[in-house]
Amino acid sequence: MLDIKFLRENPDAVDAAMASRNTTWDRERFFELDQRRRAVISEVEELQATRNRTSKQIGQLMREGKREEAEAAKAQVREGNARIEALEAERTEVEAALTELVAALPNLPSPSTPLGKDENDNPEVRRWGTPREFDFEAKPHWDLGPELGIIDFERGVKLAEARFYLLGGLGARLERALINFFIDLHTSIGFKEWWPPVITNYATLFGTGQLPKFDEDLYHVRPDLYLIPTAEVVLTNIHRDEILDESQLPLWYTAFTPCFREEAGSAGRDTRGIIRVHEFDKVEMVKFATPDDSMDQLESMTAEAERCLQELELPYRVVSLCTGDLGFGACKTYDVEVWLPSYGAYKEISSCSNCGDFQARRANIRYRDPANFKGTRYVHTLNGSGLAVGRTMAAIIENYQNADGTITVPEKLVPYMGGVRVIEPEA
Repeated sequence: MLDIKFLRENPDAVDAAMASRNTTWDRERFFELDQRRRAVISEVEELQATRNRTSKQIGQLMREGKREEAEAAKAQVREGNARIEALEAERTEVEAALTELVAALPNLPSPSTPLGKDENDNPEVRRWGTPREFDFEAKPHWDLGPELGIIDFERGVKLAEARFYLLGGLGARLERALINFFIDLHTSIGFKEWWPPVITNYATLFGTGQLPKFDEDLYHVRPDLYLIPTAEVVLTNIHRDEILDESQLPLWYTAFTPCFREEAGSAGRDTRGIIRVHEFDKVEMVKFATPDDSMDQLESMTAEAERCLQELELPYRVVSLCTGDLGFGACKTYDVEVWLPSYGAYKEISSCSNCGDFQARRANIRYRDPANFKGTRYVHTLNGSGLAVGRTMAAIIENYQNADGTITVPEKLVPYMGGVRVIEPEA
């Protein structure tokens, strides 16, 4: 959530930021609500001060025997109390409308975020590895997987619906191997592993910005409970309504969870295979940092996502998302895109974002640094996939396929696969 004081004092800058994100904000409505809220607060404070003075006078008047004047003063206090009660009700209504307006506004892009209209304007930052040139006709993972008996799309649909799939045999083993491999990589450099619930409440989803804006993309369990779309949601909210000490920062968290997304706005996109589905596994990274350190933490988080792909020897590239392609809560984002032969292109496999204090304001996560400032400040939160497991599996199947239809297991995964070096068709 954006700082109301900043919106009030810098409306032209907000206009420009929203325009760079291909959106607008209701500036006139904001100032109408903000000014009314401040006027109500001012009037309530004046009435309270008058009531306090009058209340003190009543006792004096009674002692002086001026009963008639005392009764008039009591009537004045009752009228003031009634007016205060009405104003407090109005304040509640105005503040709710103001919160609703501000909560719908996306984060402001960082000055280092490139300007652009859409994904076509995302500049490439770097590449690693060289896409493989096959001396045979390579197959997409949606053909290879079923042929090997490790992915079953038809039974996945039978068990659930479209965009669900079933893994069997070494396919299930490969999924589990990747999860453990990624977690071991992250924890080896200091990430703390968590095992969070995958059902969460409204306040948690509001804190990271999924609600109320993206309600249609969420799976509802009950009116007040939802399946998580990413572990970012629960990991970030571990410290909701808490005050941390500066000495604790940065905090590095990681977790494996299944993730659930309705994908309401993606009709017709990536309908084949396991690239865009309703349920998928992901290992997530989340960081809490000070404002001065958060951009450095973004760079190191992105490097950690890249390390996962380097260890698996999968070619990839990194792009910096432009203002028009930036996610709702992010101020700066790097997308890591793995090479997929079936597309003849790089596809997103990790998105690493610095959200600044946007989520911390919504979730009320602050820190205390008495040596440098009084009171508390909002932390900066960061998140990134490390990695999306299904997309990694697809990349391995396609990039490590052999002419005979088998798949070579990446060297670093062999110990996690119980020594299996080649995935062959099930007997």
